[in-house]
Amino acid sequence: MIAQVIFSLLLCSVLVYSWAEYRRSPAVAMLSFIASLAGLYFVWMPLHSTHVAEFIGIGRGADLIMYLWVCISLIVLLNLHLKLRSQHEVITALARAIALANASSATEAGLQSIEHETAIKSRADNTELASDASYKELTMTVRATAVDLTVL
Repeated sequence: MIAQVIFSLLLCSVLVYSWAEYRRSPAVAMLSFIASLAGLYFVWMPLHSTHVAEFIGIGRGADLIMYLWVCISLIVLLNLHLKLRSQHEVITALARAIALANASSATEAGLQSIEHETAIKSRADNTELASDASYKELTMTVRATAVDLTVL
């Protein structure tokens, strides 16, 4: 009698949980609800599980319950594995996107600092370097490289 009360309390908690989770996942909630009701029925009427087991071709009702429990557990395990795998794929895609975004912003920041240093040098040596053709060519190369890197 004590085992029946304990199992009934556990199965009733599964019923309450399935009722609360119905909005998130109706299919899982309905399966949990049906399994809990069947479990409650067989906890209080164990001879009926034996009759069902004999009808199916299994010797005892306890064996039938154990086989069903193993099957349900494997289905739940597979479902959890598939959800975990899809979450790993989403996390990988997000990490790649963040890495690419940080890399491009770091490249832009680096190019801006190079242009800033070049501008400071050109102000300091404005009279001397401004007329130098090689300096103008270098400045154009830095700007063209900056444009090429921002395109990447």
